[in-house]
Amino acid sequence: MNTIPTTMPKRPRWRSLAILALLLAPLLWPLQHLAERYYRAELTEQNRQTLDLYVANLLGTLRRYEVLPPILGDLPGLRTVLTTPGDADAQAAANQLLKRVRQQTGADVIYLMNPAGETLAASNWDQQDTFVRGNFAFRPYFQEALAGRLGRFFGLGTTSGKRGYYFASAVYDGNQKIGVMVIKVDLDHTESLWGNTPEQLLVTDGNGVVILTSRPDWRFHASRPLDKAERASIAAIQPYPTQSPPPLQLDPEVWLTQSRVLDETGWSVSILAPRVVLDRSVRTVVAIGGGALLVLILLLGLMMQRRRHYLDRIALSTRARQELEQRVQERTQDLERLNSRLKQEVLEREQAQQELVQAQDELVQASKLTALGTMSASISHELNQPLAAIRSYAENAGVLLDHERTEDARGNLKLISQLTERMASIIAHLRAFARRDRHAPESVALQPAIDDALALLAKRRRAMDVELIRDLPDATLWVQAGETRLRQVLSNLLANALDALGERAQPRRIWISTEVHDNLVELHLRDNGPGFSETALAHAREPFFTTKTSAQGLGLGLAICDTLMRALGGELLFSNHPNGGAHLILRLHTAENGVNIQPPEDFAV
Repeated sequence: MNTIPTTMPKRPRWRSLAILALLLAPLLWPLQHLAERYYRAELTEQNRQTLDLYVANLLGTLRRYEVLPPILGDLPGLRTVLTTPGDADAQAAANQLLKRVRQQTGADVIYLMNPAGETLAASNWDQQDTFVRGNFAFRPYFQEALAGRLGRFFGLGTTSGKRGYYFASAVYDGNQKIGVMVIKVDLDHTESLWGNTPEQLLVTDGNGVVILTSRPDWRFHASRPLDKAERASIAAIQPYPTQSPPPLQLDPEVWLTQSRVLDETGWSVSILAPRVVLDRSVRTVVAIGGGALLVLILLLGLMMQRRRHYLDRIALSTRARQELEQRVQERTQDLERLNSRLKQEVLEREQAQQELVQAQDELVQASKLTALGTMSASISHELNQPLAAIRSYAENAGVLLDHERTEDARGNLKLISQLTERMASIIAHLRAFARRDRHAPESVALQPAIDDALALLAKRRRAMDVELIRDLPDATLWVQAGETRLRQVLSNLLANALDALGERAQPRRIWISTEVHDNLVELHLRDNGPGFSETALAHAREPFFTTKTSAQGLGLGLAICDTLMRALGGELLFSNHPNGGAHLILRLHTAENGVNIQPPEDFAV
């Protein structure tokens, strides 16, 4: 028989994939270049819009205050201070006026100076750093105002030590300049508007010194080298906290800068975006491109692998087909031997099936006899008490007739009739249990059922001199049960209690009490007899289990009671009382007062 090798010659699969990866890798460089151009344009446009917004906000703030100095200079109360500098009342009124204007406009400080540069009135006249009596003639804004121009200046206050932008305008009396009105604007708010973002704000003045920035450590640093003239000007007008601003070292490889010059102030506003924001997006694109390239290479590798596996499967299939032909011949012989053995096993199984059917028939018959015996024993047990009562009532009736007490004898005969009806009801219920019939619970009064059961056993209780201790409420307790089934359970339990007390000397007692818990009623039956043994507690619910002699009982009483209670949706509990004797609890659901949920079960078909 010809054979084909199970393995194919190895092909240089992964070497080809490595070469392909090396050829495709250079494609990542133009991808990186395109991504960098795209994201740089996006970042530039975004920063341009942000810069426009900030510039508009900054100019709006400045323009709101630049018109105030000429207007305030025309107020009579302020001009009076300049014309009568020694008038204390006029100066106090001017101070109050400037303070109100400052509160209304939101300016930092408003003050009035005479032509010599001395401050006569100020809005901060009542503060420790008041400008009153201060001389600021060296400031450029004062000199420009006296020259007839609108003075502008940004610098650090020499008195307050606080940054601000100053607007100054001359106060005229006709054509004569009698003073200068100055407004100082706080720009800290415009600086704080930037917020906590990766991009940084940078505003430099005409000297290239940082005056506003979102990075406090950059403030008052020189963004470019200063010449001698600029240094001399800084020393003269003192706009910064230092006369020699330190250089600001910004790495152009780290920051992407966009700037705009403000012609009105001579400032340059810049926004610096960290290059890492751009690099992060570019790296993400390159990583995605590299991942896509890797996936492509892996897909090609998988296709090559599948092709190799396909060729290997063809070779293996050819060899397997040849081997199969040989194995089929061998298995044919095995199947012939197995077929003969299976025929023999089939014959044996058919014989076993016949024996099983016969055994099942015998088991069914035995079950029927067992059920018949159980039912007969149950009927015998349940009818025992009514028969004993009938015999007692019949004997009493004979005695009453001998004494010509006809009415009393008729009463006994009526009770005998009622007992026969109860016997018929018991038999009907036992048949229902045998057929697995179900009756819905009805509303039953508990106390009358207890009285009925006690009346049935009254003669026996008196003969045994058993003391009955009742602790029942005056109000009727209604429970979900069946009239006949509940009386049947109570009669069996009370009869068992009397049987247990027969083994005890005087005094003999039975306690009957109730407890109500939410929607449950518990009936407690207790005697002072010997109680349950451990064996009796373990097997009390089993049919035909009894601690009595065969002549005294069949062992069905508690088993029937337990079955009836479960059929009524209740529960029967057995235990020994701590003070001695048996303790039984009947747990039933409460029902509506006097309302039958179903027709009485005694009349149910």
